[in-house]
Amino acid sequence: MKYLLWLLKAAIFFTLFAFALNNQQDATVHFFFGTAWTAPLVLVVLTAFALGLFIGVLGMVPRWLKHRAAAREARAAKARQAETAVDSSAAAPAAAAPAPTSPIIVPSDVHGI
Repeated sequence: MKYLLWLLKAAIFFTLFAFALNNQQDATVHFFFGTAWTAPLVLVVLTAFALGLFIGVLGMVPRWLKHRAAAREARAAKARQAETAVDSSAAAPAAAAPAPTSPIIVPSDVHGI
C-alpha cells in the first residue's frame, strides 16, 4: 500500500511537471487602471490557485473559531459534570450513580449549515 501511495504521488508530480514544461509561454494579466502583469502561464495558474486557497481558508476561519469555542465549552461542561459527580459520590456513597447522558447534537451545529 505504501508503494502505491508513492507511485500515485510520483504520477501527480510528473503530470504537474509536464504541465509546467508545456506552459512556459508568457501570459499577460490585465488589472484595473491599465496595470498588467506578464509572467509564464504556469506561474499565473499557480498564483490563481494559491490565491483561491487563501480566500477559501480565510472564509473558513470564523467557522473554525466558533467550533473551537464550542469544543472548549463542551470540555468545560464535561469537567464540571465529572467534578459534581465525584463530589456527590463522596457525599452519599450509598446513592446510586445517575445514568450517563449523551449530549444532544443538533445536525446544523455539526456540519455548519
